This record gives sequence, C-alpha cells and structure tokens, in this order.
Amino acid sequence: MNSIHKPGNNLLNKSLPNYRSAQGFNNQFKKNLSKPKKSKKKKILITILIIIILIIGVGGYFGARIIGSIDKVFHGNLFSDISGLFSNVTLKGQNQGRINILLAGYQGTSSDEGPLTDSIMVVSLDIKNNTAFTYSIPRDIWLNIPGMGHNKINAANTNSNFNQSGYFKGGMGQLQQLLEEDFGIPIDYYALIDYTAFEDAVNAVGGITVDIQSPDPRGLYDPNVDKAHGGPLKLPNGEVHLDGLQALALALARGDSYYAYGFPLSDINRTQHQRQMLIALEQKALSVGVLSNPIKITNLFSALGTNVQTDLSLQDAIKLASYAKKVNLNNIGSYGLTYSGSNALLTTYVTSNGQDALIPVAGFDNFGQIQHYYQQITSSNPVVQEGASVTVLNASNISNIAKLEATKLSNAGFNVTYIGNAGTYYNQNAILDNVPNKDTYSNSYLEKLFNVNSSSTSSSPELSSASGYSSNFVVIIGQNWANTN
Repeated sequence: MNSIHKPGNNLLNKSLPNYRSAQGFNNQFKKNLSKPKKSKKKKILITILIIIILIIGVGGYFGARIIGSIDKVFHGNLFSDISGLFSNVTLKGQNQGRINILLAGYQGTSSDEGPLTDSIMVVSLDIKNNTAFTYSIPRDIWLNIPGMGHNKINAANTNSNFNQSGYFKGGMGQLQQLLEEDFGIPIDYYALIDYTAFEDAVNAVGGITVDIQSPDPRGLYDPNVDKAHGGPLKLPNGEVHLDGLQALALALARGDSYYAYGFPLSDINRTQHQRQMLIALEQKALSVGVLSNPIKITNLFSALGTNVQTDLSLQDAIKLASYAKKVNLNNIGSYGLTYSGSNALLTTYVTSNGQDALIPVAGFDNFGQIQHYYQQITSSNPVVQEGASVTVLNASNISNIAKLEATKLSNAGFNVTYIGNAGTYYNQNAILDNVPNKDTYSNSYLEKLFNVNSSSTSSSPELSSASGYSSNFVVIIGQNWANTN
C-alpha cells in the first residue's frame, strides 16, 4: 500500500467549524448540566436553538455580519437561513455511506495565475464508521483535459464554459470529471477558496500550531514565496505557531528554488503541509477559546463569506456538520500521491514545451494503479487493502486464460501489473510469493483460487519462468486450470 502521511489549504472544513461550533457547544452545554440523555428530536431542537442563540447573542452588528457571510457562501437570505435550520436533507453519497468533498484553493482573480487551482484536495467522510481522511492531488499531474488537450490538472478550473450533465458547472465541474474518470474518486460536493480566506481564517482563530518535521535539520526555507504572501518562508523544525500570513506562506511553499531546503519532494511536501494545517485549523476553530469568543466567531464567518464558492446549501452544510462532528479530529487519515519510494504512483515528466510535470508511473495516461489506490484506502476488504501486485502468466494451451484470470483478480482487489505467456506449457498451477509473510490475505486468496500452495522460491519447474518479475505474486496457470478453478 502506498505511503500514508500523518502529519492543506482548504475550504469546507473551514466552513464546517462554524456549524460544528454550535453543535460542539451544545454537547458541552448538555454535559455541564449533567442531565439524562435526551431523545434525538430534543437534541436537534437544542442544537438549532444554540445556533440561533450564538448568532443573536453576539449582538446586532456581529450577528448581521455572520448572517451576511452565511448568505454569501450558501446563496441564501435570512428566511432561507432559518428554514435551513429546520430542514432535513439527504446528502449525495449518504446512502453509500461515504461523502466526498472536493476542496480547491487558488490565489485569487488578482493573481497573475488566475483561477489555477494550486491546491487540490478531497475530504472523505465515512459516515458509517465516523472516520475521515484527506487526499491530496498534486497540481502538476499531466493529463488530458477534454477540450484543452494535455495540460496540468490545475488548469482544469480555467475551463469556465464546462457544462455536462452529472457534473458541476464551470471549471470545478471539469476538475470533478477528471477526478472521477481518471482517478476513480466520486465527488459529491465542492468548495473553491481564494487563499485570502485561508489567511483570514487562521488569523480569526488566533493562529495555529503545527509540527514541522523536515528531513533537513535546518527546517524549511523557500525564498520563492513573495513578500505579499508571507515570504520568504523560513521555519525551524518542531512545533511553531503561525499567524495567517505565515500559514499562507507555508501553504504556497514547495521549495523549487535552488537555494531552498527542506522540500525534497517539492509539491508533494507542500500538499503534506496543507493537510497538516487544515486539521490544525479545524481543531483550533473547535476549541473553547474560539467558541466562547463572539468576535473570533464573527471574523471566522466573515473570512469565508467573501472568498468562498461552493455548491453546498445551508441545509447541506448543517447535515454534513452533524456527521463531521462525530469524527475524532486526532485520527484523521492523510493520504497523497507520491513519486518517491518503492510504492510511488507518479513519476517525473518533461512536457514537449519544457514544463516539469508528473505522470502515472504505470505509463502516460495510465491511471489504473492510481484508481486502485483510492479503492485501497476506502475498502474494508483486507485483500483490497493490501493491494498486492500480481503478474499472471499463461502456461496452458487455453487461449486468453491469463487475461480472464487477471480480470478476476483485478475485480477482487489485486493490482495486476503484467499479463503474458510463460513461454512453455506446465501441467500444474503455481504461485510465486516474492514478498513472503507480507500480504497474507492475498496469499490465502490466491492459494484457494488456484488450489495450490504458494512458494517463495522459483526452484520448481513451474516457477522457473516466474523469476525476474517484481510484482508481489506471480501466478502460473497450468494445464490443470479447468480442474482447479
């Protein structure tokens, strides 16, 4: 399985704390009263009342600012806001047990880069098990954008004319299509944020604390971040407290300058820091120091109101918050595609016009392994979770049998990396386990499927043609396949 980064620059989880705040306050309120548990209906009513009290309680000026910000984000008005508090909607993905929100950040319309989404992240909520993870997509992935040809994925949002059934309208719909069709990630909602909102949100909660763990003992340094965005970035290793501008600088830094240090993986490191700050911001927004401060609450809403675009309605956000509050913020998974290590899914690539980019390690426009990776991190099937790679070789006189069996294995959760012929016929099926004792569930599955014990050596005649393949398993299909399958 690909590496998991445990420690963002993103939006929805900046919107959610406002609603989670009321619900979190409600939970603490009930706990302090030490009263018996109430029915679900009573809990919902109390939550609604707390939200209203919070808005009204901060005073006319602050309350108006909060309501105005809500209206800007969710395209509503006072009446729709109130009706939203009392409605119950069914969210996209709810019936499947998983809700995916696409978060994208850009430097604003005043930037020379325009609407290029230099931060692309999916927040995935498992509402059955009350877990969540973030999944970062590097901006430099080179792929075919319909109507635009091959380009970096961060250019998808510039296609403002995109309008296809089943997708969001505009550039975020184009980005959604790419993530669903190429990466295999279903997208339910989106939020597009100007980086200004991230800076303001961090300032609104009084700053955030992150733990910098650079492989360079000096920490992080990137002179390419300009002064207007908090640069040049220079941070030591260890826990550091960041204000909004410093957090913005870290969100933008990727260390691609000759004099930079602490960013060996460039944009991959940047997405790691973005995910780390996203969680830190959410934890700070839900802290008592923020929830009990009406000015901080108001500023947090205001930071979002001007610089956020989303297809979420207020009703959607409230329902989503009810699921999100059940997730342990200290146990949110953090995933990202990387181009280093033995499990790399991406590799470096230079385009025909000289741009540095990333493509799937499986080959140009071959996103099969990347799709499989998403299946791994969302599945409860241990075979899928192991994601073992397998080579299938035909050593029988039955045509296309290797392809048939490879399809079965792929559907079962294996990562089929090669299909071919063994070069000679063998009577028996055989399985070579190149990494003994690693993928135990997968090994057991293969042994049962082909009715043969695996071996970690290629000493038997059947396995002599299995050597030289780097996949976790090599399956030899012999003449006895029909009797064993």
